[in-house]
Amino acid sequence: MKKIWSISLLIAVLFSCAPSDEELFQAGVDRIESGNYNDAIDYFDRAIEKNPDHTAARNAKGVAYFNMEQYDEAIAAFNSSIQIDSTSYKPFFNRGNAYLEKGEFTKAIIDYNYANSLDPQQVDIYYNRGVALLAMEEYEDAILDFDMTLQANQTHAQAYFNKGKAELGNNMPMAALESLNYAVEHDNRNGAAFYLLGVTEMSALGKTEEGCANLKISLSLGYTDAKEWLDEFCGE
Repeated sequence: MKKIWSISLLIAVLFSCAPSDEELFQAGVDRIESGNYNDAIDYFDRAIEKNPDHTAARNAKGVAYFNMEQYDEAIAAFNSSIQIDSTSYKPFFNRGNAYLEKGEFTKAIIDYNYANSLDPQQVDIYYNRGVALLAMEEYEDAILDFDMTLQANQTHAQAYFNKGKAELGNNMPMAALESLNYAVEHDNRNGAAFYLLGVTEMSALGKTEEGCANLKISLSLGYTDAKEWLDEFCGE
């Protein structure tokens, strides 16, 4: 009888020492933050095994796959999170990001739209949707999304840059110049922004001196497309 009691006690101790689903989930999050994505996935799988309805673990598993550029696996993980709980914007937003990386822009926009309907306060949704719209040459809608981004964050250099690209695509060179000037003001390492700024100054305003100066900065930052313009128009 004493032997049976001892075995029962041992089993109880072992179970009490086993990590909970939340502890496993947090361990996975810690591994993502340290860049150990495969280990993170293992922890998330263990959390899901303990609690199949752990939607945050399913979503985070997708994030780990996304960070490894395994986008199809990421989408599958986000799908599983959405199937259990479709009220959180996060898996829709994250799945949209995976579609964006795959170049499936229409699917990305559908997910961004739904994520936005669930939480309109998330600024990243507007920015990423703007990037997808820009890729589809839907310039006016892209500009609106970049404007929403900039209302929330007036120093978002990439939003200014991409807004400038959309404005150029929409035949708005003066507006583009303003956006590109803000872009380089907030990020003076963006060679592509200096390039577009220089080209637009020269082609829209005939400002050769200013344009060449910006093209030289662009080339110095490693943006090699600037060399052709410098050779042809700036006597380089």
